[in-house]
Amino acid sequence: MEVTETRSEGLARELKVVVPATTLNERLTAYLDDMRGKVRLKGFRPGKVPMAHLHKMYGKSAMAEVINTVLTESVQQAVEGRSETPALQPDIDLDEAAMPEVIDGKSDLAFDIKYEVLPAIEVTGLDQISVERPVVVVSDEEVDAEITTLAERNRSFETAERPAESGDRVTIDFVGKVDDVAFDGGTAEDVDVEIGANRFIPGFEEQLIGAKAGEPAVITVTFPEDYPAEQLAGKEAKFDVTVKSVSAAQDAVADDALAERLGLESLDKLKDAMRQQIESAYGQASRQKTKRALLDALDEKFTFELPQKLVETEFNNIWNQVQQDMAKENETFEAEGEKSEESVRADYTKIAERRVRLGLLLSEVGQNANVEVTDEEVQGALQERLRQYPGREREVFEIYRKNPQAIAGLRAPIFEDKVIDYMLELVTVTDKPVSKEELLKPDEDDLPGHDHDHDHHHDHDHNHDHDH
Repeated sequence: MEVTETRSEGLARELKVVVPATTLNERLTAYLDDMRGKVRLKGFRPGKVPMAHLHKMYGKSAMAEVINTVLTESVQQAVEGRSETPALQPDIDLDEAAMPEVIDGKSDLAFDIKYEVLPAIEVTGLDQISVERPVVVVSDEEVDAEITTLAERNRSFETAERPAESGDRVTIDFVGKVDDVAFDGGTAEDVDVEIGANRFIPGFEEQLIGAKAGEPAVITVTFPEDYPAEQLAGKEAKFDVTVKSVSAAQDAVADDALAERLGLESLDKLKDAMRQQIESAYGQASRQKTKRALLDALDEKFTFELPQKLVETEFNNIWNQVQQDMAKENETFEAEGEKSEESVRADYTKIAERRVRLGLLLSEVGQNANVEVTDEEVQGALQERLRQYPGREREVFEIYRKNPQAIAGLRAPIFEDKVIDYMLELVTVTDKPVSKEELLKPDEDDLPGHDHDHDHHHDHDHNHDHDH
């Protein structure tokens, strides 16, 4: 095999590869010889089929197999023999017109390999980067307000010997029917309905006002047009209801009894738990803001040439999502009128460039720091993803089991977060007290150069994880 570099401009590379016809014919002979020991042909004893006969019957198809194998091996050998890493799988450019001669064993196999290499990235000066970490001090008043809300949501109920009123809890059995036919999932027993909580189909709870224990009732509602079950969406349904009991809500009181109902020892323990919960939520928001500040600082500090194929791939992922979202909302660029399609594409191209730049940068830092993602961490992320699909766990698990790219999609954000944590130990982080409203205010993701909340992480075969 002869390899000649024909282009080396920036990150772009092209190699000319020539595999002699003699090599192909030698490989073909070995292939047919192996076939001779396995093939069964009428009129010949096992292993005694003449090579000339095999060549006549299977020569072209066998040579095609040989060429495919040689192409794969040649690309791997040609690229691995160089001190550079392709950004994506190299493209192969074959002269199709010359292939009949090659398959006949009369011509050398000649082809071009085209690819872009990863840029050399020198990550220095992280200790010179300063970012602010917004923090909120959780006050006693905020904890008390949350406890009061919790008490209202967990009020006790006592049986009431009267017709149901708004705010009561009514325990019922019901059978739901559409066109007088009971539908799947429309039958239940001992269901607690809190009138006014708006947890059931619109109109259902209000029709229980005036219901009495031991008496039947019929409730008629219309399922919303966007109801998840398509066979019920927009349909009118009647529910035959049996009222088991009516219970009146008691005053919401934040006391030890409330804490005990929630599985804690005392009101003080409940307040401690609530404070930790609020602090945890603020801590996550604070980390996201700090991460964004760090990524912004990195994006400003480091510039290097980007593999355009990576940028194109990232842009296409973003643009496809944009188009899907617009189609779902029946939107068009002409109707929106604010920005032309060309202008929006330019904005998203900048976002794609940012993601690729930061992805390559984080990958470089992570590899140099020997950051690794364990199988246990990936399994934990998979279990968390499965919990998002109740009832479909097995189906979703099979998708991940059979799709390595899906597993890479779980690994990438873990890798990214671990690299971010590593870098936050190197840069200067200064706490900045802020209000709750400022901490929880959404980032202006619609601005060029900032990331939109797409749950896509791309590995590009090199663990190049992008910030989102």
